[in-house]
Amino acid sequence: MSLPKRRKSRTFALLACVITFTTFLFSYTFRDPSLYFFKYAFHLSESARGFCACEQCMTALEDDPWFTERFNLSIQPLMTRENSALTDETFKWWQWLQSEKEPANFSDVVDELFHVIPDELLYMDASPDRCRRCAVVGNSGNLKGSHYGGIIDSSHFIIRMNQAPTSGFEEDVGARTTHHVMYPESAIDLDNSTSLVLIPFKTLDLQWIISALTTGAIKQTYIPVIPRIKANKDKVLIYSPTFFKYVYESWLEGHGRYPSTGFLSLLLAIHICDEVSVFGFGADQYGNWHHYWEDNHLAGAFRHTGVHDGDYEYNVTLLLADKHKIRIFKGR
Repeated sequence: MSLPKRRKSRTFALLACVITFTTFLFSYTFRDPSLYFFKYAFHLSESARGFCACEQCMTALEDDPWFTERFNLSIQPLMTRENSALTDETFKWWQWLQSEKEPANFSDVVDELFHVIPDELLYMDASPDRCRRCAVVGNSGNLKGSHYGGIIDSSHFIIRMNQAPTSGFEEDVGARTTHHVMYPESAIDLDNSTSLVLIPFKTLDLQWIISALTTGAIKQTYIPVIPRIKANKDKVLIYSPTFFKYVYESWLEGHGRYPSTGFLSLLLAIHICDEVSVFGFGADQYGNWHHYWEDNHLAGAFRHTGVHDGDYEYNVTLLLADKHKIRIFKGR
């Protein structure tokens, strides 16, 4: 065979090998979803939005360094029996928050707790097929006259906190609540469809929720508390002390004594939702700080509590919005 013919033959053989390999690769890749690299290569425009089905995802392929330095998905926000163990450092920090001097045995209380409420790992199901849109509704007076009710009620999860009445304020704050965040001293009754999210500051708080759902024996923490609560015990969730400390250290960098309920609720949403909209945070248009169900003469009532750094928390919230991680509805 002449030299040109041999070269031509080798070229055809090489081309045939490339075509065969490519055909096999495509066939195998789309049968096996574990080969993410190749799926990513051919679906870059879709994946570039992030790891969810929303237009704007909480996590993205090339994320902001400030956000990635703080955001840790390995720390689960809600307590289960399996993730309930606390390091010595975390337990000491947590007990220090409200200075519980002689706490009950934590493991025993946790064991009793999960005989009363469900022991499930919830919401950690992020995927390219999920788009979970959440509204975190604060209690600021800037909600008055905002007409945000319809927008809020259209969300998948609607997270409220502490008192947060809706009756009579539906046009501005919405009517639906899927998750209500509280602690024993701010507890209110809930309807049967709402998940109670308890933020415990001490072992006694875990004992209180057990009691409040059963015997009603605990009537005082450091102040009087309601002995019983109307709530669906099958929808009670516990904010993890480990996650609590993570929010304080990673996101607030130790500012204040501990985070506010609003900021803890926001970080819960950031970890379990794909899109987060924030309502009722900050002052109203006149610079007043008050709750939407109160008169303006109480301005400043919840900004300077002595334990939260409200300014630092709000600056972090604004930064999250600036980096397109959340959307803030500023109200009036």
